[in-house]
Amino acid sequence: MRILCIGDVVGAAGCDHLRRVLPGIKRMYGIDVCVVNGENAAEGNGLLPQSAAHIFDSGADVITTGNHVFRRRELYETLDREPLLLRPANYPSSAPGRGWCTVDRGRYQVTVINLLGLVYLEALGDPFTALDSLLEEAGHPKFCVVDFHAEATAEKKALAFYADGRVSALVGTHTHVQTADEQILPGGTGFLTDLGMTGPRLSVLGVKPELAVAKMKDKLPVRFHNAEGPCIMSGVVLTLDDATGKTTAIERINVE
Repeated sequence: MRILCIGDVVGAAGCDHLRRVLPGIKRMYGIDVCVVNGENAAEGNGLLPQSAAHIFDSGADVITTGNHVFRRRELYETLDREPLLLRPANYPSSAPGRGWCTVDRGRYQVTVINLLGLVYLEALGDPFTALDSLLEEAGHPKFCVVDFHAEATAEKKALAFYADGRVSALVGTHTHVQTADEQILPGGTGFLTDLGMTGPRLSVLGVKPELAVAKMKDKLPVRFHNAEGPCIMSGVVLTLDDATGKTTAIERINVE
């Protein structure tokens, strides 16, 4: 089985690029399930219902999110209604939406879990404890992929080792910069610290460079706007063993 995980989609440019290149990549690699982080797909920030619909229509089977998921209140009803649109599971249970889902393909089922890191981010529930509870709730699925939306590299890697042998793969999102540390851990869990970004190449994490420079240089408030121009779609292709659910191969991709 092959699973494709795509890094944070940024703005209209990222959404348009996803639609252009994702179908072809799915065909090229024979992808069975595609997971896309839609954290910043709306212009400016967050995710809107129409952004989510665009990502699903472009070929995503599951949309994961992160710390900006509740930035747009227009999304709340969609989060409650759409079972394959996730928010981090370690938000309080009173928050809209859900933190995990299962994609049913008949002969196999793939569980996707979405978690948020705590270091430099929100003071939420412990992701380590949350993962234990979710795996129990999901019945310890054979095929399971975790999107860990987190800032700190050490936190991502620590959770991956904690999950090793219990999930098929754990991939990081949030930093918008793809890392080059893809590996298969001793227990068979595939890992990459960060998938990267789907958005404008000439940008600072998707933002117009001059605006990011002004913010960091002058230390004054700046209204960010997404950059334009040529884009890249970054992510990873995971090959899972049909009998065990473990990762047997992991390959980073960057598609212009």
